[in-house]
Amino acid sequence: MMKNFCLTVFVFFFLCLNLDAQKDSALYAKNTTRENRAKEYTYLVNNSITKNLSLSLTDSTEENWQDAFMALELINYRSLQVDASIRLVFNAIEKRSLDFQRDYLELIYTNYPKEFILQIVAFIKRTEDPKLLAMCAEYLFMNNRKSEYKNLLLKRMHEIRQKKNTDKEDTFFILLQKKLLQKNIKPPSLTGLLSNTFLNNEIILFSFQRKNRNYPGLAMVRGKDGKFIKDENGNYFSVQQLARSITNMPGYLTNGNTPQGIFRMTGFDVSKGSFIGPTTNIQMVMPYEKSMEVPDSIMQSLGDNYKSILPLAWKNYNPIYESYYAGKAGRTEIIAHGTTVNPEYYLNKPYYPVTPTQGCLCTKEIWSKADGKRLISDQQKLVNALKAAGGANGYCVVIEIDDQQKPVRLSEISPYLK
Repeated sequence: MMKNFCLTVFVFFFLCLNLDAQKDSALYAKNTTRENRAKEYTYLVNNSITKNLSLSLTDSTEENWQDAFMALELINYRSLQVDASIRLVFNAIEKRSLDFQRDYLELIYTNYPKEFILQIVAFIKRTEDPKLLAMCAEYLFMNNRKSEYKNLLLKRMHEIRQKKNTDKEDTFFILLQKKLLQKNIKPPSLTGLLSNTFLNNEIILFSFQRKNRNYPGLAMVRGKDGKFIKDENGNYFSVQQLARSITNMPGYLTNGNTPQGIFRMTGFDVSKGSFIGPTTNIQMVMPYEKSMEVPDSIMQSLGDNYKSILPLAWKNYNPIYESYYAGKAGRTEIIAHGTTVNPEYYLNKPYYPVTPTQGCLCTKEIWSKADGKRLISDQQKLVNALKAAGGANGYCVVIEIDDQQKPVRLSEISPYLK
């Protein structure tokens, strides 16, 4: 990780700071110009999608089709020809590799949320892979079919367990069973999590979210002294932060939304990926996550002590354990970053102009269509706030506060900070 990267020299007065990213040296992302945006879209449609889906689906062309699936999700693209090709895949889905099946179910969930219920039910009766079964179950849950297919899902889990003949409980089945058998409850009061006794003497990035991740959440930073960072005007610092993935699947699934719960922040870095862009990002890991960059002991410790970290009122609140189970289930590389993805792909979405990701926390960034220079960066403001607090070494806590159908506002959080 490139932890020493910085864009400018920051001058702080107590916990107040200048959070105006536009005073930093201008960064540049060549893929954000009007000309390159147009070239990107044309290439995705003509090559990644149309050309790849014109190939006969065989073992040797699976990767071509999977590339097409990702492009279809990214730009939310559909056509009569594409729809026909996608429907045909279900006719021989059992012949395909597990990776292909997973990517295909992800595409169905993302671009075809209501059209494949019968096919999904048929696949549930045949698949023996816990992750695929969980993805199918979530498709039914999305369509409010939980009660209708509850017994089928419980039966299939039992049959697969017996066939595997192992005492080790599968993480996907643990979560599915909780969803099928336990009632939804309201989250506890934020008071316990926002108290300065929670993770005492630690820097915390809080990300307050709605249950409906189509609406942007709010990021705030607490210093080691238990006080929340303020801007130069004396107001609590906050920026919008989207915790929605392109797929909008639950957070325990690969490429799903950012899981709710506790993460360990491990420093700053700068991505080489063209869609994340050159603005400094915030590195994070989940309990039990496998990472080449972070010692296993850190993730192991976070997992083993997860429940004891939580305030009393939150210890038995199941949704706050999503990051715990996501790490156990194999999710990796969830960070907090900016974006150079073309926001026009999501013009009519509630989160526009912030762009969805593959499951990370994402802030708004606007780049010049003329020359690709950075014009607005909430991500840089967030990085500056963390530096004011002492750095990105501490914790990130993602919390769904309720299910209102609107963005999270500072006025909803500030009463808990007094």
